Amino acid sequence: MSMRRLGRTGIEAGLDDDVLAPIAAIVPPGIDISPLDVSYAPHPLPALRRRPANERAAA
Repeated sequence: MSMRRLGRTGIEAGLDDDVLAPIAAIVPPGIDISPLDVSYAPHPLPALRRRPANERAAA
């Protein structure tokens, strides 16, 4: 259950700094520890498929 959905139930949940600090020392906030946890990032187009900058519509 997400924190947003949990908040809708009226139940308050949270972790104190004394709990979060040791966790953050092992895995800093914002770091993915599993390849399955990462969000979708599309693969960049190869350089050969891109038009030169002066030929692009936004140039």
